[in-house]
Amino acid sequence: MFIRSGELVIILGVRKYVKINFFRSLRFRITVLIILAGIIPGVVMRAVVLKNYEKQAVEMHTAEIQNQCTILCNQLSTADYLAGVTSESIQLELTQLSNIYNGRVMVIDQNYRIMEDTYNMDKGKTIVSEDVVRCFQGEWTSNYDGENRFIEVTAPIMDSAAEKIRGVMLVSVCTDSIAENMESLLGKADLVIAMAGIIVIALAFLAGMLMVRPFHRITRSIGAVTEGYEDDYLKEYSYTETRLLSEAFNKMLGRMKVLDDSRNEFVSNVSHELKTPLASMKVLSDSLLAQKEAPVELYQEFMGDLSEEIERESKIIDDLLALVRLDKTAAAMNIRTEDINMLVERILKRLGPIARQHNIEMIFESFRPVNAEVDEVKLTLAVTNLVENAIKYNKEDGWVHVSLNADHKVFYVEVADSGAGIPKKDQDHIFERFYRVDKSHSREIGGTGLGLSIARNIVVMHRGSIRVFSQVGEGTTFTIRIPLKYVV
Repeated sequence: MFIRSGELVIILGVRKYVKINFFRSLRFRITVLIILAGIIPGVVMRAVVLKNYEKQAVEMHTAEIQNQCTILCNQLSTADYLAGVTSESIQLELTQLSNIYNGRVMVIDQNYRIMEDTYNMDKGKTIVSEDVVRCFQGEWTSNYDGENRFIEVTAPIMDSAAEKIRGVMLVSVCTDSIAENMESLLGKADLVIAMAGIIVIALAFLAGMLMVRPFHRITRSIGAVTEGYEDDYLKEYSYTETRLLSEAFNKMLGRMKVLDDSRNEFVSNVSHELKTPLASMKVLSDSLLAQKEAPVELYQEFMGDLSEEIERESKIIDDLLALVRLDKTAAAMNIRTEDINMLVERILKRLGPIARQHNIEMIFESFRPVNAEVDEVKLTLAVTNLVENAIKYNKEDGWVHVSLNADHKVFYVEVADSGAGIPKKDQDHIFERFYRVDKSHSREIGGTGLGLSIARNIVVMHRGSIRVFSQVGEGTTFTIRIPLKYVV
């Protein structure tokens, strides 16, 4: 096994191999699915965890700053800082808050003038911002700017009686520490995901190999069948799918064996059927040649026997040619609307002399006029074979009952006889070529064993079906079911 140009090559035998596109193989797809199933949740979890960490860190940092602002605002209110009373301790507190949080603290009076700026940049200037205005209206505000990495908090400064907002403390704090923690956490998460990814990929390849191993065994078994080793059936029951595949393959293999056996038997039967009349004619002709002055009566008797054997040979060849023509998928169907009642009557009239020879009573019962789209020649051959068999394999002084009926979709031709019947074990095989229920009796009446096979093929070509019902000692009934309208 080796990979070349994106193809997986599986050696099945000497000078025989099957190329499979690796990227379209089941193993590759299973591996990819397992990798995706293992890595995607990790990537999603990574994003969710980092997002939650950032949110919680910002909320905690904001709450901490707001607490410090509340304390300082209370001190500013108590010290009457907005009235111009300066205090070194308060200045120190403001500076410490700015240094601790690496931020900027501004104290704004009710005229929106900046009274204190720890950066000493905008002191004495006027500031008008939405957050400051909202804070003067009594609403605490906090904003987080992840892109520029800072948190901005406003807190109201009340008068000594806590009845009126006299000013606002605006604090802007850098969040570099949060960003650094996130980058560190991100690096660790990526490392964990990478390690997990490597493990998942290794497990995926291993699982892929284990999961497709039964299919490789199935492939080898199928390859063995192509080499001719068809005695072993598939017994791969690792998964439900492989069990179903094995059962389907075994069913197909069994059918192939049946067809192969049928083909071999067919060839053997054809050879035997063609050879038997020839052997008889050879014996008869050799007997005549061995007698130099044979009587005329003996010549006539032998010539009569030769004529019968030639006729029998001709019948076998005609039936074989009919089967060959019917087996061709491109067999021409001369479909026309025919009067089925007249068609059946003509068949019975033509077979009447044969029935009278065996003292067989033939009865035709038609329930209604039937017109259908059929191939008149082929359907005549099918019905003729059924009626002729009913006559030949009947008993003396018996009867043959032929009935015709129809509904709005199909018509039915039923051929029943009073013969010996067909055993249950033979009913599944009577439509096979050269199959005979009673081989000795068939030989006596000159049957070829092809009539029912021809009839079935013709009925199937008309998109119909043929069924048999028989009981030993009570007779046999064949029922043909054919659509009134021929379906292409």
